Amino acid sequence: MTKPLEGVKVLELGSLIAGPFAARIMGEFGAEVIKVEPPGKGDPIRNWRVVHEGTSLWWYVQSRNKKCITLDLKSLEGKEIIQKLAEEVDIVVENFRPGTLEKWGIGYEDLKKVNKKIIFVRISGYGQDGPYKDKPGFGSIGEAVGGIRHLTGYPELPPTRVGISLGDSVASLYGVIGALMALRHRDISGEGQIVDVALYEAVFSLMESMVPEYDHSKIIRERTGSTLPGITPSNIYLCKDGKYVVIGANGDSIFKRLCKCMDREDLSADERFQTNEGRSNYAEYLDGEIMKWTSQHDLKEILIKLDDYSIPSGPIYNVADMMADPHFLARKMIEEVEVEGIGKLKFPGIIPKLSLTPGTTEWSGPALGKHNMEIYKDLVGLSEERIKSLKEQGKI
Repeated sequence: MTKPLEGVKVLELGSLIAGPFAARIMGEFGAEVIKVEPPGKGDPIRNWRVVHEGTSLWWYVQSRNKKCITLDLKSLEGKEIIQKLAEEVDIVVENFRPGTLEKWGIGYEDLKKVNKKIIFVRISGYGQDGPYKDKPGFGSIGEAVGGIRHLTGYPELPPTRVGISLGDSVASLYGVIGALMALRHRDISGEGQIVDVALYEAVFSLMESMVPEYDHSKIIRERTGSTLPGITPSNIYLCKDGKYVVIGANGDSIFKRLCKCMDREDLSADERFQTNEGRSNYAEYLDGEIMKWTSQHDLKEILIKLDDYSIPSGPIYNVADMMADPHFLARKMIEEVEVEGIGKLKFPGIIPKLSLTPGTTEWSGPALGKHNMEIYKDLVGLSEERIKSLKEQGKI
């Protein structure tokens, strides 16, 4: 069985999250990913969050299926090696500040001279042009400028964040989408191109109807806690055992089923609640009536009742809940991987699910410079003596 990106070579020059996550997805579906790290210290993510014997557990997931080499990109030798690698690769993924690679002589125009078909995925805070292009930007800043921080939390409290690097991850997905479209274009035309992804734009793209609502009606959406304005009922509801259930019954027919499930058909018969627009005018009242019902039952009992009436609902899981859930396990969303120095370690499964050419984990994130000899000897064509010399000079 082949994988959909088998035969595609990817050179990853980024660090931390946005660039490496994009390259990780490509590697999961068969691309040969060559990750470049600074000699001696490597990608900072090797030391982020929970660390086991000097290496982050996150690293093993974020760099699975990658071949890791070390190289000083600022050096003349680094420039020469990248130019040589550029002859062999299809895609470069980078998330440096705009202009950085150009300063080192390994930007898109530099590498296009040795490979006119090369595709450059460039992920940055504000994009490759515009008045903010030189400003530094992390995912958190992209979330702020892109609009999602303003909408996250409760109106009486300061804006908050979701508990993951959402801005980076969304930008990564656009990087992969753009790379695949660029590959398709190259198949037809023979031309490579730049895929320019800005963190703030990736987040901004998720903002639904915000722009036309402001343009037409001067509406500025604000924080609304656990609800979405104009979508009723759709909220979290406290159960008898202190746990919460999420119920989405904003469809007209679903709302009627919920009322029957609650033994409150008086609500479904009320003329005010026949449409989502009408219900939204009384969202607080309806949420209160639903909460009266959920608070009389434990979460498990509520979920059974809601399932019996085909009402979209679910518990609010933490990671322990997910790893024990039979559906997660049946869908192979928790997999075991052999990690050197640790043994078996559970990883998140790979998505999307392709019926004929699914992604797989071939190996976990490797040790710093593990593939130096393989890449520099076999792909770049350096002798073992030259590789040893570059290592002694601290260039690799």
